[in-house]
Amino acid sequence: IPLPKWVTGEIEKDPDLAYTDQWGRRNYEYLSLGCDTLPVLKGRTPVQCYADFMRAFRDNFKHLLGDTIVEIQVGMGPAGELRYPSYPEANGTWKFPGIGAFQCYDKYMLSSLKAAAEAAGKPEWGSTGPTDAGHYNNWPEDTPFFKKEGGGWNTPYGEFFLTWYSQMLLEHGARILSSATSIFDGAGVKISVKVAGIHWHYGTRSHAPELTAGYYNTRFRDGYLPIAQMLARHGAVFNFTCIEMRDHEQPQDALCAPEKLVKQVALATGAAHVPLAGENALPRYDEYAHEQILRASSLNVDGSAVDREMCAFTYLRMNPSLFHPDNWRRFVAFVKKMNEGKGARRCWEEVEREAEQFVHVTQPFIQEAAVALMH
Repeated sequence: IPLPKWVTGEIEKDPDLAYTDQWGRRNYEYLSLGCDTLPVLKGRTPVQCYADFMRAFRDNFKHLLGDTIVEIQVGMGPAGELRYPSYPEANGTWKFPGIGAFQCYDKYMLSSLKAAAEAAGKPEWGSTGPTDAGHYNNWPEDTPFFKKEGGGWNTPYGEFFLTWYSQMLLEHGARILSSATSIFDGAGVKISVKVAGIHWHYGTRSHAPELTAGYYNTRFRDGYLPIAQMLARHGAVFNFTCIEMRDHEQPQDALCAPEKLVKQVALATGAAHVPLAGENALPRYDEYAHEQILRASSLNVDGSAVDREMCAFTYLRMNPSLFHPDNWRRFVAFVKKMNEGKGARRCWEEVEREAEQFVHVTQPFIQEAAVALMH
């Protein structure tokens, strides 16, 4: 969903309202958080405009809130996620598993960086972001900044820059959540925030793709605990993706580790006492993926039998393939198992038999749904 014309019109007058990389490439998915609190939209700030939109949503749908609509996922950035647009797939700029690129080269972000550097007593650090962090499709070891031995990420300058860059994202999230929680207070809905599951190069020391997205997560630092703590302060749900993935299914040369990443996020949300919700990243209709979702959603991550599981799971995506008879049968059984929860005492065969009855009863409706989706 593109930005509205009245916003893109303002970007045409002031291109620095858009996120910008070091080569001057602008991103039009979302306004730069560098101008969050500046009256750049005909006298209003972006945060005021986001708040106006949420208020209008609340007023127009108040008859559905708390009953039909039970959760509001608040957009925080590109694809609705709390992150920088560091890996844009449009026009082939980025391809998996590239490390992405920092998005802090608009004049508003650079002004904040300059002020932070001066406050740290290092004004020479404030003129630009890292210039040796490679390109969108590099791998960490191709770049001086992200390489494991002697990389700039693990120097006083790197620590300063990455702290500032990630802190700006946290403050952006907090500003929008403050508006959201006050606007939807008493409406009977949960507020949730989506965090991206950046699992490629997770097995490296620098975790480069997470760093460019704004998650200051390295071998020596937990980048998800501060996010979980910020969400906890505002009573929001931490919504995470890639729940269906297993490490061995991903390209091993890119050191992908979605299972380890999900475990880290589960531990961080547990420590921050914030509810964790999940969703799958890719369309999957097989039992192997369903089993992984069941395992991940039980949150048995550290061996302790804690009475905790994911508060919700969003299954993506509804399309004709889901309503293929075999896929639908597997999906019904999966939903029943999810509904049973991890404390279920019934054997799976019993659940499967119940699912078969439901599949039989719903067959005519499923065929209709599949045809409707095709058209």
